[in-house]
Amino acid sequence: MLLDLKSLFSGERDQLPFSCELNLSDTEFNGVYPFVTPIAAEGVARAAYGSVELTASVAFAYEAPCDRCTALTKRRYQFRFFHILSDSAEEEEDDDVIQVGPERTLDLDELLRSDILLELPYKYLCSEDCKGLCPSCGKNLNEGPCGCNLHQVDPRLEVLRKLID
Repeated sequence: MLLDLKSLFSGERDQLPFSCELNLSDTEFNGVYPFVTPIAAEGVARAAYGSVELTASVAFAYEAPCDRCTALTKRRYQFRFFHILSDSAEEEEDDDVIQVGPERTLDLDELLRSDILLELPYKYLCSEDCKGLCPSCGKNLNEGPCGCNLHQVDPRLEVLRKLID
């Protein structure tokens, strides 16, 4: 969605509400395509002393395998974002301000897509206390113990164990 901000920068309007859906189903994140539903986005752009303040809220379903046990996990996320937009070249070096250029339009889809990807956790776990998989047999340890001998000594260290005996 292309957001036309000319009326806000010129002072014709005080605010510009928006509501849209983003389809990120073709976006790969950590080797999977986790966005299973369209992302609902809504917010408002407000004129503020020669710049524009953009506030946006997004909500979406996220489905990905756990990084420890590989169980498919669904979660619902909601995020809020805030940006300051400027059409002035004076604030070019300020990283907190987004330059919209002389055309005074903003690609809202791309901005929200970047915000969402930066907000997602790098490690995705089914729960904080996920036990993962057994390194020997591959059983999901969240379902119970596997019965493997977990005290196996690395063959490279077997010589050191003989010194202890």
